Amino acid sequence: MAAANITTRSLPTRDTVVETFREEAAAWLFVVKTLIAFFLAGWIAMRLELPSPSTAMLTTIIVANRQSGMVLAKSFYRAIGTLAGAVVAVGIVAFFPQQRDLFLLVLSLWIGVCAGGATLYRNFKSYAFVLGGYTAAIVAIPVIENPLGVFDSATARISEVLLGLLVSAAVNDVVFPSRMRDVLRRTARDQFAHFVEFIRDSTGGAIPREAMEKAHLRFVRNAVMLEDLRSSVIFEDAEARARSNHLRLFNQRFMATSTTFHSVHHLINRLQRARRDTAAKTLIRLYAPIGSALDAPIEAGAAARVLLPRLATARDDMRAAVPALRASLDDAQDLRDFDTGATLLLRFVDELHDYVDAAAALQTPRVIAGSAERVRFDRGNDFLGAGIATARTTLTMLVLGAFWIASAWPMGASAMLLATVFAGLFASTPNPSRVTWIVMLGYLSGMTAAFVCEFFVLTQLDGYPLMVVGVTPFLAVGLIMMMTPSLASLGLGWAMGFAYVLALKNLQTYDPAHFINDAIAQVIGLGAAAISFMVIPPAIGSAWLRRRQLARLRAQVALAAEAPLPGLRHRFESVNHDLVSQVVAQTQPGSADSRALIAWALAVHETGRALIELRHDMSRQSVPSTLLPYLEAALRTLARFYENPDAAGYLLARDAVATAIASVGEHDGTGYLLDHLHLVRMALLDGESVLAAYMPDVPLAKEVAHAS
Repeated sequence: MAAANITTRSLPTRDTVVETFREEAAAWLFVVKTLIAFFLAGWIAMRLELPSPSTAMLTTIIVANRQSGMVLAKSFYRAIGTLAGAVVAVGIVAFFPQQRDLFLLVLSLWIGVCAGGATLYRNFKSYAFVLGGYTAAIVAIPVIENPLGVFDSATARISEVLLGLLVSAAVNDVVFPSRMRDVLRRTARDQFAHFVEFIRDSTGGAIPREAMEKAHLRFVRNAVMLEDLRSSVIFEDAEARARSNHLRLFNQRFMATSTTFHSVHHLINRLQRARRDTAAKTLIRLYAPIGSALDAPIEAGAAARVLLPRLATARDDMRAAVPALRASLDDAQDLRDFDTGATLLLRFVDELHDYVDAAAALQTPRVIAGSAERVRFDRGNDFLGAGIATARTTLTMLVLGAFWIASAWPMGASAMLLATVFAGLFASTPNPSRVTWIVMLGYLSGMTAAFVCEFFVLTQLDGYPLMVVGVTPFLAVGLIMMMTPSLASLGLGWAMGFAYVLALKNLQTYDPAHFINDAIAQVIGLGAAAISFMVIPPAIGSAWLRRRQLARLRAQVALAAEAPLPGLRHRFESVNHDLVSQVVAQTQPGSADSRALIAWALAVHETGRALIELRHDMSRQSVPSTLLPYLEAALRTLARFYENPDAAGYLLARDAVATAIASVGEHDGTGYLLDHLHLVRMALLDGESVLAAYMPDVPLAKEVAHAS
């Protein structure tokens, strides 16, 4: 018995050791693969006699990642940025070969625009913009005294960067590849399983508001994470590329279904709080077949084999049950509440069936080209924030350029190049000033290591193999730190500083004076980037941007009320989820800002989708011309209220919706519009929602009664 107890107690320790060993093995594998790519790119560049092999070697560090798909995605966008930057550099030199002032002005503007573009994306597309600015600088600045050499400079830089990208991609795809497709499949599978389980467990009806808010955040993160993974995996896996649109459709249907799911439970919660128990219990009975249909193991292939037939049966049973359940009610208000809830539940089961159908399509062994509906995942980018990054980077480059011209500083080019790299690289981080200072500390450490390596180690060695032996211990330190979350920024600075200032080439020169001058110039460039983030703070992570993002989120109701209908559902859902994920990432969990965001997100999702469905029904069926002004007034006042919420706007929106409901009731054959309007009305009167701050002091139950 004692031995059994010892064995039982030792199991968690053994699991911990195994997990720790797995993490350590993955970290060391990353180090080994990066070192192989680094030295292989350098060896090939030297064999080809490229002028700056260190550029190819540095490229392998910049695109380094544990996952092969991430390396390929970064490499793809880096290649695009490199080509674009080289073309622009040639154009700038061609237009201003003898006008240094105009040359630096236009180059600074281009670098600023690229830095601004980098802030618009939260995935590897930002690399294309960073490299577009950086490449233009490394091509154009060295030939400022010799404009005729710009083509040779562009050809050399393109060759070196593309060589580094190709070597990194090949090494990561061949040497113990870690596939992102496995992460994508696991993420999609977990999203599906968790959502289906949550729906199944919620068939009792009411869900506490706090639990609903947490579920909403989890659904938002899942949707955005899946899209980010999809955009990276398509570079490493042919099957993922073939299924790319199926994945987008799967994700869009997930977002639509989760929004309707929230609306269903908010409606039931409101009815229970307003003591409308008869209507609430009747809707829960109507909801019950969904729980029964989902009461099955969620496993590979279950979507098509088990869940789809069950959901189809549940949908038919629900539609058949509606007349009988409705006949059991005799109160006019209960009938109105039931009709609204039944319409919402039937929409929900239709969307859930479509979502499971999309999951089934992903589980099929073969992909039928063009079989999925074409959809997009739109982002909620803030162009004014990008404009701030553009202005900051342009100003930094102009100041450095003016100082270079005025002082005739021989190392001014190095300072501008480093400022260009880091001004663009960290423009999209929430706290770029702090990150830049940390990276600069790592950069200084890496340059110190490079000094020791170059003048005390490499001077004693001869030949490429011995050079590899001499450089590896120094570079490995930075790569190991990159794999430690708390030291990642420090490690990136170390690795980049070491590789950049070491500047390995075919005929290595050992000039301590030049080394020190170049190091000082690079530190000044890094410092200029850090100071620029302090002088002109970035919008990302600021209270100002959070207010703008929250305003943009509220404006989604105006989008739902007024934008053209084609593709509106997909655009509304994806932008909503992207905006919420941005603000959540930039706020402290549980803070007032975070709670306000979640509360507004729930209100926007529910009201916006209700308005979209209302407009779709209006477009599909003829609406009496005498009724249209009241419907349009309701849409217009709701849009204006959400754009600029205040007590007066709330009253206008509430009264406009009530008037539209009364007007619809006076026209035969337009009852299909009442359900959407009634849902919007109840959302407006929800005393626990974020809209309660704008309501007059009227009890909820009385107001809900008036809504009928």
